[in-house]
Amino acid sequence: MIFCVEDDNAIRDLMIYTLNASGFTAEGFSDGKSFFEALAVRTPQLIMLDIMLPGEDGLSILKRLRSHSLTADIPVIMATAKGTEYDKVIGLDLGADDYLTKPFGMMEMVSRVKAVLRRSARKGAVHNLSVGGLELSPSEHTVSVFGERVQLTLKEFELLRKFMTSPGLVFTREQLLSSIWGADFIGETRTVDVHIGTLRTKLGACGEYIETVRGVGYRMEAKV
Repeated sequence: MIFCVEDDNAIRDLMIYTLNASGFTAEGFSDGKSFFEALAVRTPQLIMLDIMLPGEDGLSILKRLRSHSLTADIPVIMATAKGTEYDKVIGLDLGADDYLTKPFGMMEMVSRVKAVLRRSARKGAVHNLSVGGLELSPSEHTVSVFGERVQLTLKEFELLRKFMTSPGLVFTREQLLSSIWGADFIGETRTVDVHIGTLRTKLGACGEYIETVRGVGYRMEAKV
């Protein structure tokens, strides 16, 4: 999935059409608000991000993405207006993986997307995780329970990945809250309990792998 954040409807529609026709799956957003709402549910392979947006601009959005552990490694290609060399430099300094200067050709866009994804795959190659009947693919962002695909939200996926990365290790609610929701998250540890509950339900028979350690927190143990 590729997210295209572009406020010009005609350009955004053409980007989405071209990416879909090139074998990708793309979804578009006209502003940062709708983009972050979608990002809370699913993680894209790559983000096409225009700098000039209504409300929060692209550079501010990029800064937020790179400052959070859950989105820091998502490849981002910035779209900049012709002649705005300063924006290109700032974007690259903030962690953009590449940039396109408007107006750009659709075939050039596809070429850049493929190149960035190739570099990202080489840089971020990771092994799949498995515990008992559970298998998690960090690169494909998928989870399977005894071979059957399970759909998780972003937070549920990151919780499960944390447990599967360190099976047997106990995490306090405070540690999970800080790691998954961010150190600046304002909320109660009850948030963790609610997400653990829905995660267990979605994992079915493997939900019991996530054990409650009374008075402490949670850990993952595969049942034999």
